This record gives sequence, structure tokens and C-alpha cells, in this order.
Amino acid sequence: MNRQLLLDVLPEPAPSLENFVAGPNAAALEGLRALRPGRAAYFWGPAGCGRSHLLRAAGMRAGARYLDASAAPAELAEAAPETGPAPSLVAVDDVHRLDAAQQAALFALYNRWRESAASDRAFALAVAGDRAPMALALREDLRTRLGWDLVFRLELLSDTDKLAALTLQAGQRGLQLGPEVLNWILTRYERDMRRLASLLDALDRYSLATGRAITIPMLRAMLADQEASTRQ
Repeated sequence: MNRQLLLDVLPEPAPSLENFVAGPNAAALEGLRALRPGRAAYFWGPAGCGRSHLLRAAGMRAGARYLDASAAPAELAEAAPETGPAPSLVAVDDVHRLDAAQQAALFALYNRWRESAASDRAFALAVAGDRAPMALALREDLRTRLGWDLVFRLELLSDTDKLAALTLQAGQRGLQLGPEVLNWILTRYERDMRRLASLLDALDRYSLATGRAITIPMLRAMLADQEASTRQ
């Protein structure tokens, strides 16, 4: 087996509602699961709280659309067109980064969401930003619309939550990770859960390729090999 392929860290797992580590954000997760056409929800919190994970997971399902601050104003305005197939849900991420034209387009999308709420073209609207609606540096009428329906504040996961999630995911992969390895990962590696899940996959492959048990020296050796391979 090609050693280089074994050393390549797997792509980050696609975000889903199933692999979202809720921790203190269980209400937000359930709110998104229950979101139906005609309803809207705004999710806010600091970087790393999982808001983009939630919106990508919801917006990439069949019949839904995901857009962020890189979308052209026309894409935002026409995310739920007046004719043709209607989406079941439109997710708009990073609204705090929208420029004036994009804000106007999102304002129009909110109006279309409200007008269609009681019709057969109703769609759900999930939006996310880095702070509460009225604290955003956006046009006033758009800030008001962000708070029209459900609003969820997302919190960062505690180390206890991350440790529990890592332990669960390691068990699902059949990996035997001692508490010293898990603590080393949490204190010295990236703390984003999707990146941590990728690290577990890489550890699994490296352990199989080298025939070594997963220990801190083995983990350090894998990361050193990874770094060396990227410089070649």
C-alpha cells in the first residue's frame, strides 16, 4: 500500500445534523431539525460554535439550498424563485459579512419567505451570524427581520463535551485511545470537532499501516510524517 496515501489526512467529514456535537446547543439542533416551511430561525455565536456546520448540514440536503457571504446578490434574491421548483429550505450563512447589495437581496428573500408562508411555495429560512440580530452592523430593516421568528444562541463546546465526543467517535471506529492520548489531542491539536474527527481517521489508518498502538509517541510520529510529506 502506498505510504504517501496512508499519510494523507482524509478530507473533513461532510457536516450533517447527525455528526453535530450539540453539547450546550441541543435546543438549536432540535430547532433546526423541526424547522418546517413557513418558519425561520436565526443562529448566532462566536467562531467555532458550530453555526456553519448546522447551516451547511441543513442547506445541503435534498431540496434545500446553502448560501454564504460569497454568494452574488442575485443568488440570494433568487434562492427561492417565484416560479419553478420551490426549495424546502434556504440557509444563508455569515450574514455579518454581507455588503449593501447582498443585504438588500437578503431583505427581499425574507419578504418572499413571509409572503409565501401560507402557500404551497412556502420554504423554511435558516440564517446565521456572529452576534445577536440587533447587534449586527446591517441595515435596520434586515436586522428586524432576522429576529422575526426563532433565534438561537450557540455556545462553544466545553473541553468535557469535546472529550466525550472524541471518546464516542473513537469507539465507533474501534480505536483504543487512552485518556492521556485524548487529553494530548485536545491540548495540542486543532479544537474544531470536524478537524478532530479527521485526525481520528488519520490515526486509524496510520496505526494499521505501521502496526503500532495509538500512543502519544505514535501520534507525534504521525504528525511529524505528515509535516514532512507536505514539504516534499
